[in-house]
Amino acid sequence: MAKSEKQNAIALLKADHRKVEALFEKFEAARGADRKRALALQICTELCVHATIEEEIFYPACKGAVEEDLMNESYVEHDGAKVMIAELVAGSPDDAFYDAKMKVLSEEIKHHVKEEERPGEGVFAQARDGGIDMDALGERMRARKEQLLAKFEAEGLPPPTTRSFTGHKLRQGNTVEARAA
Repeated sequence: MAKSEKQNAIALLKADHRKVEALFEKFEAARGADRKRALALQICTELCVHATIEEEIFYPACKGAVEEDLMNESYVEHDGAKVMIAELVAGSPDDAFYDAKMKVLSEEIKHHVKEEERPGEGVFAQARDGGIDMDALGERMRARKEQLLAKFEAEGLPPPTTRSFTGHKLRQGNTVEARAA
């Protein structure tokens, strides 16, 4: 999309959803560790940018217009995806469970997209009905998206930060590690 083209917030987010869905399909069909690694990084980058613009701009704008429980579920779904993304970015297609992690991430994202896009009662429908200025919101999100893509390309993906995960002890192999959110 050219910089001069405007896209409202929901159209921008839906375009992101379609892009990531296509990338998941490419990953599933991919052969070879290098190709899988490149696609995984692209998927993880797109999802990190998308989650950030939703959490920084879209979700706060939806406060009061979208059911609080639905918004809370959205944050928890993002947090689960962030943990899986961190696993994939730190891992390699040659690792045990790598493809399984990508499959589970894909399924989690499909569920999340369905919740957001559900006609009449999803996040997007409620936000649209709530009178939010989707054009102005879309412009802010597009600008932030461009900043994040440039930053992540230059610096790599940041470690995940979560809103809903409070940290707990994970068992990895025969050791127990404390994991902070």
